[in-house]
Amino acid sequence: MNGRRRRALLATVHPMLEPGEQVEVATIVNLSSVSVRRTAVFAAASAIMSGGAMAVVPAPTPMYLVMTDRRFFVFRANPTFARPEEHLMTIPRAGLVRTDIKERVLNSSFIVSSPAAEQGLKIIFPLIGRKDRDTIAAALPLAA
Repeated sequence: MNGRRRRALLATVHPMLEPGEQVEVATIVNLSSVSVRRTAVFAAASAIMSGGAMAVVPAPTPMYLVMTDRRFFVFRANPTFARPEEHLMTIPRAGLVRTDIKERVLNSSFIVSSPAAEQGLKIIFPLIGRKDRDTIAAALPLAA
């Protein structure tokens, strides 16, 4: 993430931090909670509805992810103006676990979940975000 984006993100998250809370990672990711099966069904349904003229596949929206020593903050990214648009969620780090890292040619991902939740959150890191991915992965234990 370039300096201008990082400064805008940190300025947004700073008022939300608790006393003594430190930012460890600030990065751009894609988040997804939609399964591959649902995506395929959606694409097939849109192709049928359009008479085969087009198939629509939902694309993940770029998000800013900030990891502190206590929490994760997620903001919707505005790609045009390089600033966070909207605070979407705050997730406490305590109790979170992750899956193994899945490496792909252009990106990598893992799923973060809580034992109390039924569905996890898939975090997709771009190729240039491998260092941030490794830092976040090291902070979360592997699921048993």
